[in-house]
Amino acid sequence: MVINPSRIRLLVVGRLRKGWVQEGVALYLKRLPGLQVLELRDGGMAREAEAIRAALRPEEQLVVLTEEGQGFDSVAFAERLQGSGSQRLAFVIGGADGLDPALKAAASWRLSLSPMTFPHELARLLLLEQLYRAQSIQQGGPYHRA
Repeated sequence: MVINPSRIRLLVVGRLRKGWVQEGVALYLKRLPGLQVLELRDGGMAREAEAIRAALRPEEQLVVLTEEGQGFDSVAFAERLQGSGSQRLAFVIGGADGLDPALKAAASWRLSLSPMTFPHELARLLLLEQLYRAQSIQQGGPYHRA
């Protein structure tokens, strides 16, 4: 089963401010039709966690991005997504202070894009690129050349 972008949402704290990041995000959203991004206001870890919980849909599997999460290479990430089958996934990117520990503990899985910490804007762009790459891997497309 190939990734269905309409079964994926990104819940992100903060807005995109840098033009070059906005352009990159727009490019990958165009390539992943149906994928939704919900921007939440920043305002401290507790308030952000409350907003994330309120935005989560009951049928969504919570996936938090954190440097303590599990790292994957692109092929393994594509396989992990494929293993999710028809489940709906909500990827959460926290704000400047990170994510509330209780929210991390409640996640179905924790994903690390890298052991390094990235600004939330860049993390959003990297995640979208990897979602597109995973779709390309599953479809056997030319985008991913390993």
